[in-house]
Amino acid sequence: MSTELLLSASVFVIMGLVLVSVFVLTRYLGPSNKDDKQKNTVYESGVTKPIGTTNLRFSIKFYLVAILFVIFDVEIIFMFPWAVNIRELGYLGLAEMFMFMALLFAGLIYIYKKKALSWD
Repeated sequence: MSTELLLSASVFVIMGLVLVSVFVLTRYLGPSNKDDKQKNTVYESGVTKPIGTTNLRFSIKFYLVAILFVIFDVEIIFMFPWAVNIRELGYLGLAEMFMFMALLFAGLIYIYKKKALSWD
C-alpha cells in the first residue's frame, strides 16, 4: 500500500474515533436535565400550553414547493462557476449552458402545465 493511502485511512479512523468519543463524553460530562420540568415542557412560539394536537399533517403542496425550490436553486451552483470561467469555456461552454437552461425551462413548463405551483 502507498503511504498516502495509509495516512488518509489512519486520519479517517482517528477522526471517527474522536467524533465518537466526543459524543460519548458529552453524554457524561454535559448537563443532565431529565428532572427539569420547565425545560421539558412544550414551547411553541410563546405559547406554553398549545391548543389541540401538535401532530398536524401538512399538505403535499408544501413539500412539493420545497423540493422544486431546491431543484431550481441548485442550478445556481452550476451557473456560478460557468460565469467565472466563461472566457476559457468559449462558445462550447455557452452552448452547454444554453442546453442546461433549456432543460430547466422545459422542466418549469412541465411543472406549470401539471399545475404543481397552483394553490387550491
